[in-house]
Formats: sequence, C-alpha cells, structure tokens
Amino acid sequence: MTNAAVECLEKMAEADAELSSTYRQLSDLFSRKLWHQLTVVVLDLLASSSCRNSLELYERVVLACDAKLNQLSLARIASYVASSNVVQAPHILKTLLDKHQARLGPAASLYLESKLVLIALTNTNEQPDNESIHATLQKGAKVLAEMESTDLLVYSAYYEAATAYRKLVGQPEAFYKEALLYLHYTPIMEVLSEQERYTLATDLSLAALTGDGIFNFGEITSTNAPLLSSLVGTPNAWLMDILRCFSQGDVLGFSRLMSQQVEPHHPVLTARANVVQEKITLLSLVQMIFERPSSDRTLTFEDICSRTQVNKEQVELLLMRALSLGLIKGTMDQVDETITVSWIMPRVLEPLQLKELAGRFGEWAVKVSQARDYLVEQTPTFA
Repeated sequence: MTNAAVECLEKMAEADAELSSTYRQLSDLFSRKLWHQLTVVVLDLLASSSCRNSLELYERVVLACDAKLNQLSLARIASYVASSNVVQAPHILKTLLDKHQARLGPAASLYLESKLVLIALTNTNEQPDNESIHATLQKGAKVLAEMESTDLLVYSAYYEAATAYRKLVGQPEAFYKEALLYLHYTPIMEVLSEQERYTLATDLSLAALTGDGIFNFGEITSTNAPLLSSLVGTPNAWLMDILRCFSQGDVLGFSRLMSQQVEPHHPVLTARANVVQEKITLLSLVQMIFERPSSDRTLTFEDICSRTQVNKEQVELLLMRALSLGLIKGTMDQVDETITVSWIMPRVLEPLQLKELAGRFGEWAVKVSQARDYLVEQTPTFA
C-alpha cells in the first residue's frame, strides 16, 4: 500500500510540473510516515484549488493512510475533494462516513453529516428530503451539546447546514437564530466569497426585519458590521439604513425609507408589513425609555403618542404588547394615562448609544462624588 501511494505521487509529480515539488514533498512525507505534516500539506494543496486530480490523490494516497491521520482532518480533506467533484460528492462523503464512523468519532462524523446535508439542500437536480434532514440536524444538535470541546470547524459546518435548511423551510426567526450562530463560529471574510457574503447579509437583514421576536438589532448593525459592509454599493444597500432605523427606534426615518424605494421591490417586507410596522413602533418606545435617566421614566401617553407616531387610542395596546413581550417592565396608570418603567430589555448598543450611556455614567459618578462629599461634611468629628 505504501509503495503504491508513493508511486502514485511520483507519477503526479512527473505529470504536473507546476505542482511537482508539492507532490514530491508528499511522497517524502508518506515514505517517512510523517502523517501530521502530510495532512497539513494536503489540506493546503486542496484549499488552494490548484490540484486538478484531487480525487485520485484522495483515493490512492489519503485513503492509504486514513487510519493514521487526525480523523477531523481526514473529514476536511474528503469535504475539499467532494467540493471539486460535485457529481461524486455525496458518494465520497457517505462512503467515508459509513465505512469508518466508529473510528471517525463524533466530531468528524458530525462534520461529514453536516456537509452531506448542505449538499442535499444545494442540489438543484433533486428534491431534498426535509424530514430526513431535519432529523439529522436534531441529532447533530444533541451531539454538539454533549461534546465538551471540539474544533470550531465542526460548529461552523453544522450551523451552515442548519442555516441553509431554515432558509429553505422558514421561519425567518429560526433562520436568523441559526445564521447568527453560523457567523459566530465562522471567519466569513476568509471562508465566504463576496457574492456569498452579499446573499447572507441580505437574507439575514430581511429575517431580522420580518422575524417574530427579534428586537436586538445591534447584533447585526454592530456585532456583524463586517458582514453588512457587503451590502455597500449594491442594490440592497438601503437595508443597512433600515436596520439602523430599527436599532435606533427611528419611526420617521423608517417611514421615509419605505416610501422612497422599498415596498415596490421587496414583497417579503410588504407581505409582513404589519409585523415590521409593529416592531419599529415597539423599538421606538424602547429607545424613548432608554434615552431617559432611570430617575425619570414615568412617561405620559401623550409623549408616547408623539414619539411612536401611533394614535392616542392605540398607546395602551402598544404598552400592553411591550409588557407581554418582555421588552419593558413597569406599571401603567390608565386613569392618569402614564406608565412608570422599571426595566427595559438589554440590547447590543451602537456606538452613538454607547456614547450616550458613557455620558450617563459620568453624570452618575459626579452625583456619587457629591453625595460622598456631603456625607463627609455632615459627619461629626469625634475627639
């Protein structure tokens, strides 16, 4: 087996002048049984997309020493080979998984299963088996929860598959959750192409705007700003402005943008117009409360009406909705038409909001200092 693999590498070196030195290096590493170094070189070669006979390299060289390799690295090699041999991709991954699942271990097995799910979802020639895919993802979620620690690549592969599945079957809030987890574990600027980043940024933005229960827009505008930058200079650049309006609770700005260009071109927003409008109104209320100091959070219905742009008759319903969703906590006085807020939901803040919060900390520090000085002055000195 060793001689056959070395002979194969020598033939590859003779046939490909450009990669000759790489194949001879692999031949030397194989002969010396330096499996880790061989794995690194193979992964680098396949990642560069310059290898024109990746399937032969995999079948005649890698599989000849597969038991000696790190099993997650073996799964990664198989995934690279599958991506460059689209027709045989499912067979390559499934064969490795079926024959060696016990040896592969939970991390490598989950990685391969996730890649198989992704292939099934992106195969335009066949209708994916959604029930089977859902079951595989549920099983994968349990495996992830049970693993104490593993390579981030496994998490990334799983959540990439879960994101693709949720994009296909909905709901937007489910897609949003999986996509955020995928972004958390994935260096997107290194892994995704510009077009893939643009597509994901568009999908994530629309899911955030239309998904039920999504109110923390700082997760996109601040935490995932690099992804959103993929929208700059594109037909969907307006989504960045819309998201900023939601993050800042800017009802008027949102209405202006919607009337200018959004509704005629994006039926998703039009179909969920009621949900989107309720969400920006609720966020306007939250931002209004946030802007006030904690000592002055008794709001009149009139003030709320003016800020959120709703009729006065609807203010009470708006407040009840905010309370029921857990966006705020407080007590409402229907007679005096006021609400006293004791708590608002925690959010990821934008730089401008952080600056405002920093100013409040400064004011608080001054008050604490003044209180301390007062106590010192009023405390009698005992002889």
